[in-house]
Amino acid sequence: MHDELWKFVLDLYARPGIETTCLQLQADGANVCLLLCGAWLDARGVACTCERVRLLEAIATPWHEDVVRPLRELRQQWRAQAVQDPELMHLRESVKALELNAERQLLQRLHDQAAPWPLATQGLSMTWLPALLPATAAHSSAALHVLGVAARETQAWLEDASPLSS
Repeated sequence: MHDELWKFVLDLYARPGIETTCLQLQADGANVCLLLCGAWLDARGVACTCERVRLLEAIATPWHEDVVRPLRELRQQWRAQAVQDPELMHLRESVKALELNAERQLLQRLHDQAAPWPLATQGLSMTWLPALLPATAAHSSAALHVLGVAARETQAWLEDASPLSS
């Protein structure tokens, strides 16, 4: 498995406020894995085109709807009951691990599609995050801004920390 996008996502998610931002975007109906991939592409300077957006959405939407979302809904459904039932809590933690693995698999699929795309050679006219945000979450521009700034900082830090940059 190529870990470039996964490492970026883990480092980005560890930044202050990003978990809350991602949960807000998720609650607003956004596919957070798709947005995290978009944040990675924006931070790297990969040109955003309508065709590329459609390619990523064609990968992300079915996997998110058929795999990730049902696992998340089951985990959330068991939240209150699991507090009182240790066996259910154990099962809930197993479902949570499956959900995380499903998200990682989705990110890998997105990485496999997008990693070969070259960096933009001129100014970007369309950016990834707004292009990947569903219309139902259009009011989330402040959250997108937070995610975008943190993504650029994360990418800069990763490039500085890379042994190839020395």
